[in-house]
Amino acid sequence: MAVYTRLGAEEMARIIAAFDVGTLISAKGIAEGVSNSNWLVETQCFDATRRFILTMYENRVEIGDLPFFLDLLDHLAARDCPVPRTIHDRDGASYRLYEGKALALIEFLPGVSVSEPTPGQARAVGAALAQVHLAGRDFAGQRENGMGYAAWAELLGSCGTDGLSAIDPQLAALVARELPLVSGRWPTDLPRSVIHADLFPDNVLMLDERVTGLIDFYFACVDITAYDVAVTHAAWCFSADGRTFMPELSAALLAGYEAVRPLSDAERAALPLLARGASLRFLATRAYDWANTPADALVTPKDPMAFARRLEFYSQDGHAGIFQPA
Repeated sequence: MAVYTRLGAEEMARIIAAFDVGTLISAKGIAEGVSNSNWLVETQCFDATRRFILTMYENRVEIGDLPFFLDLLDHLAARDCPVPRTIHDRDGASYRLYEGKALALIEFLPGVSVSEPTPGQARAVGAALAQVHLAGRDFAGQRENGMGYAAWAELLGSCGTDGLSAIDPQLAALVARELPLVSGRWPTDLPRSVIHADLFPDNVLMLDERVTGLIDFYFACVDITAYDVAVTHAAWCFSADGRTFMPELSAALLAGYEAVRPLSDAERAALPLLARGASLRFLATRAYDWANTPADALVTPKDPMAFARRLEFYSQDGHAGIFQPA
């Protein structure tokens, strides 16, 4: 993944000088995310070398939403959640503008993302997610979920029956069945909180079975707390292609979560439906990208069927028991 915006050494040095983090040593473009330009920045501050992530927001993230995202990081970090702190500039601002684009400097956290998690790692992720939900209860910021049902319907509708059928002959029928069903039964009385809403393995940094960083909060919002559990369950408890459900990861993830924040009976009962919604959400964005990404684009769109298969799994009555205590 290429960096969208190129910055020369002098430009980068001027940007970093606006922050009280020492003298720039190096800045290397990194492939983090698909919508923004990112650099791993090293500075020299007295006799110590420090590392940060500099992000320039190119697409999808609205500048008006940045205070919510960046203030949330500071709020959670102050409550010992494993999230990176925002580095404020010398004027106290959490982000700056550079040639019309917003940029922010974020604390660098150690760790790697795992592609084949163990039950111990899934348990740790569940606990970290619950910690975020509890720590965010007194966060003052408010942001609606921009990727809720209305967005799913719009994205899938723009694909059309023919576009969905081109992805897979059965996909249009699956969407026609599930979209109105999930919408009609969506709960309105469950606890709400700040949620991450996108906690895939590549948004978690780990050292062995310890979570060292939850990153990329750019879909964070205030929504149903258990929906975030469902999103994380769908992201962590299947093979990448969605063909294989991994019950040991499911049990560990939920146990880790409930060790920190027990689910209510109503939340647990709603999880099968919320998981269908989570599957629709990622099916919708992937189907839209699949239909609208040019053949010669540098980015390869992700397979929508990976979440269509999850949706089929969650919709089967016999699988509702996976969310019940062992």
